[in-house]
Amino acid sequence: MSPLDWVLVLAVVVLAAFVAAGIFLGQRALRQLQETRSADERSREQTLHAAKAKVDDANAKAASVRAEAAAAKAEASAARAEARRVLESAHEEADTILEHAHRQAEADAEQVRAAARRSGEREVSLLNATAKEQAAEVERRAARIDERERLHAEEVERLVERERRLAALDADLTKRESALTRREDELAEAVEQRRRELERVAGLSAEQARTELIESIESSAKREAAILVRDIESEAKTTADTRARHIVVDAIQRIASEQTSESVVSVLHLPSDEMKGRIIGREGRNIRAFESVTGVNLIIDDTPEAVLLSCFDPVRREVGRLTLEKLVLDGRIHPHRIEEVYETAKNEVDVLCERAAEEALVDVGITDLHPQLVTLLGRLRYRTSYGQNVLKHLVETAHIAGIMAAELGLDVPTMKRSAFLHDIGKALTHEVEGSHALIGADLARKYGESEDVVHAIEAHHNEVPPQTIEAVLTQAADACSGGRPGARRESLEAYVKRLERIEEIAGTKPGVDKVFAMQAGREIRVMVRPDDVDDIGAAVLARDVAKQIEEELTYPGQIRVTVVRESRVTEMAR
Repeated sequence: MSPLDWVLVLAVVVLAAFVAAGIFLGQRALRQLQETRSADERSREQTLHAAKAKVDDANAKAASVRAEAAAAKAEASAARAEARRVLESAHEEADTILEHAHRQAEADAEQVRAAARRSGEREVSLLNATAKEQAAEVERRAARIDERERLHAEEVERLVERERRLAALDADLTKRESALTRREDELAEAVEQRRRELERVAGLSAEQARTELIESIESSAKREAAILVRDIESEAKTTADTRARHIVVDAIQRIASEQTSESVVSVLHLPSDEMKGRIIGREGRNIRAFESVTGVNLIIDDTPEAVLLSCFDPVRREVGRLTLEKLVLDGRIHPHRIEEVYETAKNEVDVLCERAAEEALVDVGITDLHPQLVTLLGRLRYRTSYGQNVLKHLVETAHIAGIMAAELGLDVPTMKRSAFLHDIGKALTHEVEGSHALIGADLARKYGESEDVVHAIEAHHNEVPPQTIEAVLTQAADACSGGRPGARRESLEAYVKRLERIEEIAGTKPGVDKVFAMQAGREIRVMVRPDDVDDIGAAVLARDVAKQIEEELTYPGQIRVTVVRESRVTEMAR
């Protein structure tokens, strides 16, 4: 309700109270008068003086009641006047409030209009930018379509030219066939004449003449066959390069793959900035435990509600990211809990790798692969070669090889299998000595792959001379996948190899338990077994590792070597 309504209600309530009070006093006076009259009737027998006195008293009371009623009416009139004055005041205040509300509404409307204007300008600029991007994308697509149409037109021209050459060759072959027929007739007639002449002159027997005739015809046929073979070889040399280029270009165009990305960091978003303090822990206890267990460098800076995880090994970085994500969701962050969650995250990454291998097999169309090979393929989900994801490289190579095999009329499933498994040895390169091609061939032979597939794997880098068409096409498909624009970048691979070599140098030292290269290769942390290495041995180990890194590697800046020797004592309370 409005203030004016409240004032009116209050005035009505006051007026009603005054009227009720007057009515109550009048009723009380009437009751008293009735009682007085009944008393007069009962006491008529009393003296007249007493009756008069009572009558006078009653008249006085009646006069008093009338005076009270008059006062009540006066009070009611005053209340009406006061209510009228309050109502007028309320009207004036309501007019003032309405005027102020109108002014405030106009100001708010002006602000809303200004905000809407600014928002509209931003949306217009955003729409203009989006329209420009879409126009650029349309232009790029149009350029690609034009290029494809040009290639298609060139291919049509090549096909027309090829058909023309084939028609010419067909006509030439027809002419040759008719010429050969005439020559055969002539040769037959000449042979018959020669036979008769030989029989007449030399007196040869029919068997001897037949033998001499066969040798003559055989010599002539060999000469004709040599001429035909020479013509076919010349035509094959002329069209082989064009045909090979057509097959390779068609295979690459039908495979749409992403470009590689060089990323050695992962970003984890936090629910609030307060979580950063819990991740760090008291005096940095939690962050040190996290980096020691996972081998992933945790970067906590001024970025709001986010932390960075840095590690050159993508598998280790993904395990660290899952570990930290689970710790943040759980809320309990301490060294023992970090170790427990780390083991769980490792198991989840293993499951993800196996699922990625199964999806790759479904994409390629292979269903009968040995389970151990499937497990090894899953490891390649996080492996890169010159920045190119190895598992995606295998799928891409298999598709390219299958397209080439289909164009050449070869066995497509075997060709796809050979190309898909050619880099399987990279899953064990760090665990087994030797080239990944030879390691992959040994694995394929061990788990029952055919000799054609094994040979294609071991020969795809020419460590074994290729002897089959499958090996040659595997090399070609591997080169197409790795050599296309945007497939690989040399810098990331060199960087990762340097970090792996740093870890390998420290890992070969006696007493070393785990080694982690951190801070983008600026720091290496060596975890040693406390029973095998004492404090003096830890200092010697740090100096030896640093000296060997200086002698063997080339790198910018400095590399800090930190040897961590930690003793733990665990007892069980039963």
